Amino acid sequence: MEATRRRQHPGAAGGPGAQLGASFLQARHGSVSADEAARTAPFHLDLWFYFTLQNWVLDFGRPIAMLIERSPRTLPRSITYVSIIIFIMGASIHLVGDSVNHRLLFSGYQHHLSVRENPIIKNLKPETLIDSFELLYYYDEYLGHCMWYIPFFLILFMYFSGCFTASKAESLMPGPALLLVAPSGLYYWYLVTEGQIFILFIFTFFAMLALVLHQKRKRLFLDSNGLFLFSSFSLTLLLVALWVAWLWNDPV
Repeated sequence: MEATRRRQHPGAAGGPGAQLGASFLQARHGSVSADEAARTAPFHLDLWFYFTLQNWVLDFGRPIAMLIERSPRTLPRSITYVSIIIFIMGASIHLVGDSVNHRLLFSGYQHHLSVRENPIIKNLKPETLIDSFELLYYYDEYLGHCMWYIPFFLILFMYFSGCFTASKAESLMPGPALLLVAPSGLYYWYLVTEGQIFILFIFTFFAMLALVLHQKRKRLFLDSNGLFLFSSFSLTLLLVALWVAWLWNDPV
């Protein structure tokens, strides 16, 4: 009878089923063990190349699903689904508002002025139309950007949190990665300056830096993918600093 029970319940204490179940739960929760850290993922050249290319061409971050799929850690499904839904909604709101703003530019709309101070807006009748344009501007520049960029940087950070290896010799970037750092960092600079999300970016960057220092205490080092992402963000921070210095005395 005892043997029958053991066959019916392979996950009994001490059995191989229990070990398998524990390993599965550990992997689902994304904990980085020594064995997981030793299995260093290769540099995903195709992922980062298409990620950079499609970001530049489409300005939409389409390979975000591939980024989640390639993540060294198993990301919680609820966070993943909610992030993607909010990301798509925010991007859609931003693109709709942006298309209207581009049409307004052809009519003489001036970006450095507020909505009510723009010559083509302040004389609109009835005045409720001005309120509508202010609401559109809010949806585009504030709500749309927040809903777009917060999940975007959250997913990037969750991916980054799994990019560590126990071998310092494997903490190197291959040649193709070095070539992609410049266009990738330039794109994030574009996001920060055009989207006016410096606070979100700098918060993400320092969170990444804190994680690197914390993992270094455990003798874990960034792998090639983590180094690429961290180098891209470092270049972005440098470009933003140069951009601010260049425009510091700009009258507009």
